[in-house]
Amino acid sequence: MAEIKTIIELLHSGAKKYGNAPYLGGKTGDGWQTISFKEADRLSSAFALSLLRMNYKKGDAVSILAEGRPSWVISEFGLLKAGCVSAPLSPKLSREELVFRLEHSESRALLVSENYFQRGAEALGASSSLILVCISPRNTHTEELARKFSLHEGKNLFYYGELIGQGKHLLDAAGGEGPELRISLDEIEDAISPDDTVTISYTSGTTGKPKGIMLSHRNYLHNTFNSAETVYVSHGWKSLIMLPLDHSFAHTVGLYVSLYRGLAMYFPDSEGGPLSALRNLPSNLQEVNPDFLLTVPALTDKFMKKMIQGVQAKGKLIYFLFNSGLRAGIKYAGNGFDKPGPWRRFSTFIPRTLAGVLIFPRLRAFFGKDIKFCIGGGALLEIRQQEFFNAIGAPVYQGYGLTENAPIICANSAERHKFGTSGNIIPDLEVRIMKDGKECSAGEVGEIVTRGGSVMKGYFKNPEATAETLRDGCLWSGDLGYKDKDGFLVVTGREKALLISADGEKYSPEAIEEAVINTSRFVNQIMVYNEQRKFTGALVTLNSAELRAAAEKAGIISGGGGTVFSDDSLDRIIDLVREDLIAFRRLNGYKVIPPQWRPASFAIIPDVFDESNGLVNSTMKLVRHKVRDFYRVRIEEMYQGIADPHSIGNRAALRELFN
Repeated sequence: MAEIKTIIELLHSGAKKYGNAPYLGGKTGDGWQTISFKEADRLSSAFALSLLRMNYKKGDAVSILAEGRPSWVISEFGLLKAGCVSAPLSPKLSREELVFRLEHSESRALLVSENYFQRGAEALGASSSLILVCISPRNTHTEELARKFSLHEGKNLFYYGELIGQGKHLLDAAGGEGPELRISLDEIEDAISPDDTVTISYTSGTTGKPKGIMLSHRNYLHNTFNSAETVYVSHGWKSLIMLPLDHSFAHTVGLYVSLYRGLAMYFPDSEGGPLSALRNLPSNLQEVNPDFLLTVPALTDKFMKKMIQGVQAKGKLIYFLFNSGLRAGIKYAGNGFDKPGPWRRFSTFIPRTLAGVLIFPRLRAFFGKDIKFCIGGGALLEIRQQEFFNAIGAPVYQGYGLTENAPIICANSAERHKFGTSGNIIPDLEVRIMKDGKECSAGEVGEIVTRGGSVMKGYFKNPEATAETLRDGCLWSGDLGYKDKDGFLVVTGREKALLISADGEKYSPEAIEEAVINTSRFVNQIMVYNEQRKFTGALVTLNSAELRAAAEKAGIISGGGGTVFSDDSLDRIIDLVREDLIAFRRLNGYKVIPPQWRPASFAIIPDVFDESNGLVNSTMKLVRHKVRDFYRVRIEEMYQGIADPHSIGNRAALRELFN
């Protein structure tokens, strides 16, 4: 381990150690096809030689916009061997967000699959210096799109298959430019430093100003080696990578831990697009039979609900046995860490055994016959899910990390876990909990601060944000948490809160708040909120004079004092606020905000957020976690049902505001 200093050396080591064992797998019309460790090393060298032949040089950035597939992985390894930097991009980006990242990263090329060919071609229209590389096989659809967008093969359009073919020829050629390019490739690899950037991974960030997290060879290797010591995985195990490869979690585990431990990574069948990939997932799980999975809480929640519905359909007796076994399993496990006493083992034995023989094996079979566990990341995993999957024998262990930490900070595992926590801190990573300049004692909440080889180099072309986040070699996460008495890390919230949807996607609240404040007539202050919820909400304080004037103009209420507000009139005023809150969607400058992050409901707060109640700091910035905690009841009211702001709380707030 100690002698491996770069990702390229890790690839060479994996090829030497695991040889012809399967490393990458994907499904084609001919069924599942695999690429061995040895072949992955050779193919990526072929891709790198084609890049050198096209005059790519050390430090050049290349972006990737595609679902996970073997050609994605081979391409990125080829980029790294050629000395380039990878900028993996989320397939969910809007056109404006995509163009910004391409320009900000100074990418020379954009790699796309067939599913994102058109989006890539549209982005190229905004930048004449870019080229498009299709990492899917050539077909009539891509050729039609190429003609539509005036892309010319060999000029601004290239195909992965042809580049691999040219590279293989250069690898084997005894004469011509082959030997010279091979020497150049060796020289580039020898010159790669552990501190060279591997990826620029973009946060969602504020509109127009997302942050590009620079992760180095040292960062990824440190996280790979130490996370592999925390969660046991064994040579020959398989996984189906359901998460996008632009996620650093899937990147580190799917690409690098697999190389280190000799794992086979398969990718869902995505022919036909993202929706097809979701439809194919159940059958792909049965075909691959993974030993472990990387997942997000929203996905396992769907799995859990589907399993429960399936059991209910089997009749009352089966459902009774299932519920009895589930309750017994949850009682038996407790928090997963403290061992059960003799009475708990005895009292739960019969229902656990019956369900364990008759029902639970069929539920586990949803994941395939070899499943051992899942690791959940991206968002907080409800204890309810942890208890459910543990009871049926397919545990989902919660982990925690940040892209800035490459990304894993801690994780639960089969060997050591406690439900409700984010797990054990990985080796060789210092994690402190800081509050008011002092380290917290066990159980005391503070900001999570890390120091170690996993900590990022900084934010690309953003020294101000880098200086704010990296101080004296430490990464100040902006996340709040504590260490419990047993050494498990518990994450309680986000001081610098990104919005996190139920599926783990993230977005900056400042982008939306700025849009509302700049376009709204009535909103005085706003805090947008989403912590693994089904929709985005907001807490708002209002300009009562402006709102009253608008209500009078609309004929909802009459002028003068002493107005009696009926529920109907209050609901009509709430409608005015709702329309005003999302007025920004009609303006060009704010159309880039995706619909899923626009507030679908809101809670009206009659009192302003100010320093007297500690909800804003001395620079008048919201202290988000304090606002969240102070108005927890109003937030929960907002999420009681569908996204409907016509609530008792909002009517009461308006009466207080106007009287």
